[in-house]
Amino acid sequence: MSQFSRACGVDFGTSNSTVGVLRADEPALITLEDGRPTLPSAVFFNADENSVSFGRAAMAEYLEGYEGRLMRALKSLLGTSLIDGHTEVLGRPLGFRALLANFIAELKRRAEREAGRGFEHAVFGRPVHFIDDDAAADRRAQDTLEAIAREVGFREVSFQFEPIGAALHYESGLSREELVLIADIGGGTADFSIVRLSPARARHAERHEDVLGNAGIHIGGTDFDRVLGLECVMPELGYRSLMRNGAEVPSSIYFQLAAWHTINFAYTRQAWSDLQQIYRDATAREALDRLCRLVSRREGHWLALQVEQAKFELSGDRAARMALDRLAAGLTLTLTREAFADATRGLVERIGGCVAGLLADAGVARKRIDTLYFTGGASGVPQLRARIAVELPAARVVEGDLYGSIGTGLAIEAARRYG
Repeated sequence: MSQFSRACGVDFGTSNSTVGVLRADEPALITLEDGRPTLPSAVFFNADENSVSFGRAAMAEYLEGYEGRLMRALKSLLGTSLIDGHTEVLGRPLGFRALLANFIAELKRRAEREAGRGFEHAVFGRPVHFIDDDAAADRRAQDTLEAIAREVGFREVSFQFEPIGAALHYESGLSREELVLIADIGGGTADFSIVRLSPARARHAERHEDVLGNAGIHIGGTDFDRVLGLECVMPELGYRSLMRNGAEVPSSIYFQLAAWHTINFAYTRQAWSDLQQIYRDATAREALDRLCRLVSRREGHWLALQVEQAKFELSGDRAARMALDRLAAGLTLTLTREAFADATRGLVERIGGCVAGLLADAGVARKRIDTLYFTGGASGVPQLRARIAVELPAARVVEGDLYGSIGTGLAIEAARRYG
């Protein structure tokens, strides 16, 4: 096979997206932006230039100070009531479905331009659960994504669980059989699969018997950002401070600012009116001054980026220093890994419980797992890795391509299904 496969694998992620394809019998990710295979799942509507940009370019334009709307974590809309709603962009209403279609169409265009051919067949990755404990909403989420994919030009669309995609990538490098627990922890979900993998099994078209179990929970990297921001950063803006009557400052605006897909809700006229009322009765005026400055200057996405960067730093270092000079001259904040671990303890325990439940439901003894394979950007959080490893004391830990394993594995599945 000297040419690209006619089918591609699409990993539409909460934070980053990739497209994989088989060429010369080898799976590979297609370059999507600046020589890199990842395209951050971000769109910026530039009001100054009356233009639309995607990925790193979108983030750069926003940070350069252009007037407009930045949208991230687009995948989080799937399965929620927001997907049928609209937002105002460049003075015009834009449906959230159309927003997702714009991004996925751009993914397709870039992949086809780089490959030098069109793609009408695709296997999309999907989390084990788009929505926890709601089968109907989960089905709507997949149906919505499939409809959007067909709308932008994919004629044949099917789906594979994202951790299974990662398993297929890992399997391509194995020399012996292993029982593997795939831990795929991305921006929006934590998904797990127990799979028998081997060079011989890789040649089989039907693999249902090799998948011993799947489980997932709607917790991912953006949730770690949200909790880190709320517990460790938002107090600098008055979160959990008191009103004159002794009650806590209303928390809704802080929760809006802590999640990518709701930040823009903090900029409405009603939100600003509510904030002015809160300010009049607040005791922590200096902190509320910072909050008002953040909202009036629409710096919510900038703050979210600082929190996200601090999370990355705390995954490797014991402390992270945040420069918050846009909120107040000379303001800095030092976050520690211990504070990060304390803030996210509840999330970590819920994910650990998901792994324990998967082992129990699959009837697999903990000591039988040979390998714990990590993929997904949020799998680098040290306290999360340690908690999952507690469930698998005999397993060796392998780190895959955190941002590329799924797309590469989906390319293998796409070639298998469509040729």
